[in-house]
Formats: sequence, structure tokens, C-alpha cells
Amino acid sequence: MHVHAHQSSIGSHPSESQPAPLDLPLSLAKSAGCVGNERSRPPHRPAGPDNVRCSAMIGRVLPTAVLALGLATAPAAAPPAAVASAFEECNPAAGVVKLPGGEPWAQKRLDIKTAWRLSTGAGVRVAIIDSGLDIKHPQLRGLSSFIDFTGTGYTDCVGHGTAVTGIIAGRVYPGVAFHGVAPQSTVIELKQSNQAEGHVANLAAAIDKAVQLRAEVINISIKAADNPILKAAVRNALARDIVIVAAAGNITDKNEDVPAYPGSYEGVLAVGSATPDGRRADSSNTATPVGVLGPGVGIIAPWPRGSYKLDLEGSSFSAAYVSGTAALVRARFPHLDQEQVRRRIIATADGSVGKGTGAGMVNPVLAVSAVLPFEPAGRPVVAAPAPAPIPADAIAKVPAEDVVTRNISLAVTAGALTLAAVAGALGVVLPRGRGRLRRAGPPV
Repeated sequence: MHVHAHQSSIGSHPSESQPAPLDLPLSLAKSAGCVGNERSRPPHRPAGPDNVRCSAMIGRVLPTAVLALGLATAPAAAPPAAVASAFEECNPAAGVVKLPGGEPWAQKRLDIKTAWRLSTGAGVRVAIIDSGLDIKHPQLRGLSSFIDFTGTGYTDCVGHGTAVTGIIAGRVYPGVAFHGVAPQSTVIELKQSNQAEGHVANLAAAIDKAVQLRAEVINISIKAADNPILKAAVRNALARDIVIVAAAGNITDKNEDVPAYPGSYEGVLAVGSATPDGRRADSSNTATPVGVLGPGVGIIAPWPRGSYKLDLEGSSFSAAYVSGTAALVRARFPHLDQEQVRRRIIATADGSVGKGTGAGMVNPVLAVSAVLPFEPAGRPVVAAPAPAPIPADAIAKVPAEDVVTRNISLAVTAGALTLAAVAGALGVVLPRGRGRLRRAGPPV
């Protein structure tokens, strides 16, 4: 395992080797088969007890004998042959450099900038267990510490980790409409696989590392079968007061609809995929006990090589929106424990709309503003001014916003916004009636 520290705010790391960044020639490689869209994936291969998959995609299974090495402690780096094979496949699908005009629908729907009046997630440590990160992307540059469980270094050969990280914590950039939910959070990037599939030993070890690094939120946009090693790691993280958000998983072309883990473990906030009108997406798994929904269709997100994807689909990205919301809540209400944060996110969601929807679409504005009678008393933290754009020096600007683009955000009245802005620091904003508490249980 290799640890690459890009910022020191999460504390010192164990003494481990820190290889230089790896820049792979673009001539190397065939596609890894992961582009984040269910319609574009390679043939289905079920996840066995020792394999994990990016929730929005599937790909080649790495040999269990290779990735199980070092299970007693942290998994060892992959042997040279495995690393070389991974390098040959490091060629994520192409993205676009210039975004279309208008704010992405998910940001409008969740009204994220209004939530920033009360919280930007400042200082909250969010661990993201995924396929790596494009550390050179203008909206992701310098925002994370990087821990590699694969021996393949600073790469994201499938794009999945870059997209998930961008949704959670992508920085504001001048002229670019996209931004993350919690742009002032502190990211801990844990690379558990260099491909669309990995090994449960790496996933469990990454959770343990997140605990060691004092993460406050863990995003797991990965699905696996039930496994005692994974279950033990999840239980330990929850006991250490960490909010765990996981993808509910996707129904595949072969109509697989079985519980996904760790999303199905008690105490984990499982997230289903929603369409722009708030309905559960047809591809969203209903066998996992969903707590809330998050945007998961037609998603715009950062992509490797400084680019963007415009039409991502899957509960992986839905989970990222909820993890960002969890960071906003933890910054706003530092006195709440992980269970109370989870209950708050569920209680303030927009209401159930059918099977597999849990409490409905996540609502970041209410999550950081509502007063809930079942919570312990505490003094909410007032957010600093909204994040300023980072310097514009490496990416094409987005055209002026398309005024025809329909704003499909749920309406928050001017009076409610005024109340949130003026009295939010005092914790006097009341939740809407349909934002009732619902525990994450079997879908109904």
C-alpha cells in the first residue's frame, strides 16, 4: 500500500513509501470497460463473495489469489505482473472539455448553493473508496490525500473515482457551472482497485484506513456480496462515529435485483438512484434497504484528463450527492453523532414516492436548516462565506447559462429562504411536513 499526501489537514500518515506520480502514455491501453453508464458496460459478471464492483459499472475480475495478499494487515501492493496488466488497460473513455450551458440538473434540483449559506462542509474529512482520482483535474487539484491499495499510483483508469469525488467535493471554478456538494470538505482518496472490480479485502482494508485517518464520512459507491470481513470493517467504522454512505446498486440487463453490500448492513445509509422528477430510476436496485434517493440519471461530473462526462447513470453517483450532504450536516451540526446525521438526512428528504425510494430525494437545504425535535440540543456552526472560485488557468470556460434550461428544483419560498439566511444560525428553520423520519428498512 502506498500513501500519497497532498494536504496535511487530516493529520500525519503512517511512515510508508511515497512513489512519484505515474503518468501513463496514452498509447498504452485498451479500454477498462467502465464508463459509468449502465448502457455502456461490458457483459455482465456477477459479484462473488470475494469481489466488489463499482456500483455503476462492471468489468474484469482481478485474481483473488493476487489481491488477497496481506489480508491480516493492509493488502500489499499488487505484484509487477498485475500492475503491468493494469497499466495496459488504463485508458478511460473520453470525456468532453467544454460543458454545455446551464447548471447541471442535479445541482438545481438539490439547490446546493442555498445550502451553502449554512454549510459548505468546511473541515469535514470525507473518505472516498473507489478507483482513484485524476489529481490534475482543475476542480480536484490538491484537494485530497491519496492512499493506494493497488500499487498503480496516481491514476484513475475507469473514471469512476474521479466522477464520485467531483460530485462530493469538486471545487468552484470560474466559468464552469459544475461544482461539488461540499467544496470545502477535506478528501481522503482510497484507491481500492485500478479497474471496475476489486477484492473485498482491499475494500475492508480501505474502510479500516479511513477509520485510522479519522474520517467523518465514508463514501462507498461499490457493491459486493455479504462478507464477514466487510461487515466487521463497517461495524468498526460505525462504532467510531463515522457516517457510511453506500450505493444501493443497479439492476443489470439480466435483471439482477439482490441486496448490495455494504449498503444493506444496518447503520449504513444506502442510496438509490433518482430521475430529474424525483422518481426512482428504473435501474435502481430495490432489494437493498434504501434510506434516500440521490440524482442518478444524466449526471455531469469530472472525468480523467481534465474533462467531464455528461450522461453518467447509476446509484454510485447518487451516493456521492448524499455523502456531500452528510459532510454539510457534519460541519453544520458537529454535536450530532453518525446515527443522528443519518436520521437527519432521512427525516429531511422530500418524501417517499414508491418502492425502493426510502424517504425520497435527499434535500441538502433542509438537512442543514431543519430543527428536529428528536435531536439533542446543540449550537449549529455558521458557515463561512461561500467558496470563491479557484484560479482560472487550465480549463475551457462554460458558455453563459441557457435560460431555456428548466429549473426543476423543488420550490423553496422566498420567505423560507429569508428565514434560512437570517435565522439559520439560531437553528429556527422548521422542516416541511412531509420530511418525516423514516429509518432505512426493507423497501415498501
